[in-house]
Amino acid sequence: MSSDDTTPRPARLTAAAAVCAAEGLALAAGGVYMLVMGLLGRPDSPSQAQTGGVTLIALAVIPLLAARGLLRRRSWSRGPAIITQLIALIPAWTLLRASGALIPLGIVLAAVAVTGLVLLVHPTTARALGIGVARD
Repeated sequence: MSSDDTTPRPARLTAAAAVCAAEGLALAAGGVYMLVMGLLGRPDSPSQAQTGGVTLIALAVIPLLAARGLLRRRSWSRGPAIITQLIALIPAWTLLRASGALIPLGIVLAAVAVTGLVLLVHPTTARALGIGVARD
């Protein structure tokens, strides 16, 4: 299941959970914005805006559950958290290849994703989650 819950949670694990939670909250906020604009605004395609909003809200569940699992030291949570970071690199790359004000957003997204990956693959995080530890 996880490592001994009596030992303090490593700061790297808490930071990784915070990165996942921030990404999940950003996805949820973007989804709510798209949904509201699809319902109340005047988008080119209201159904597309609504579908996109619902999709982003549904996708936000993955990093939010991973963040909760990381805080509770559940070993299963590292997989979805790593996948979330890898997938975040795709829009970061797209934004970095854009022009204007989108480039700084791409830099921030790439930095967050790489930071999350580094925190998640660190041996301290693996030990805290009981990954790679011999079980009795």
